[in-house]
Amino acid sequence: MLKVFKYSFYNLFRSLWLVIYMAFFLIASSAMLLFANTFEKAIVSMMSVALGVIPLISILFGIMYYYSSREFAELLLAQPLKRFHVFLGLIAALAVSLTLCFTIGTLIPFGLYGVFLSDALASFIILIITGIVLTVIFVTISFYISLLNENRIKGFGFGILIWLYFAVLYDGIFLLCLIMFQDYPLEGVTVGLTLLNPIDTARVMVLLKMEISSLMGYTGAVFKEYLGTAKGITIAAFSFFFWMGMPFWLFVRKVRSKDF
Repeated sequence: MLKVFKYSFYNLFRSLWLVIYMAFFLIASSAMLLFANTFEKAIVSMMSVALGVIPLISILFGIMYYYSSREFAELLLAQPLKRFHVFLGLIAALAVSLTLCFTIGTLIPFGLYGVFLSDALASFIILIITGIVLTVIFVTISFYISLLNENRIKGFGFGILIWLYFAVLYDGIFLLCLIMFQDYPLEGVTVGLTLLNPIDTARVMVLLKMEISSLMGYTGAVFKEYLGTAKGITIAAFSFFFWMGMPFWLFVRKVRSKDF
């Protein structure tokens, strides 16, 4: 597995797309810091950008990388190597590559502006951690989608639909349910539905850490009560682990039964 990871990692870092991905976060972070008066505003703005871009790029780049490296993976499978090790090396290489691009692209501008000496350091660290977690989640989902669909067009189509669901449609369905059942006590249901979407969970955790949940009104107060404590943070962490583990478990099951 380690050899597959090293080869794939070095091969990925020669990709122009990863350079563009890192440059995007460098430019975006610099722009947010330039126009924002405080680190808190820059982090909130950067959070909005990251929560939209990271899942989309992770899914699309993951699907593209799987299809482009499928022949290489089949060649490795002809060797005395375990399927699990081969695909784990490919997934890990892509996830680490995208994670490094996001981390470096965000860390350099914020570091130069002095975020490590400010009170917003904890919020910035949570932003980085949530970006890393979302990268791992959606890279794994992208590999599972690609494995289910031999046709590249179908794979990319399903990938975009998954991103639209989590990034756009889920919030609309969520708000519609709250409006339809507003006469009922929905505090626990609201938190539970939020944990079912890793993007929403990441957004809430950053906002709670920055102590601006009051701007979210009643919903913010509910999140502060349930997720603003150590127990709530632990539940959110388990939610992230679930979203990282479930797609990977489904992917491993499909890999073991698929006839390449």
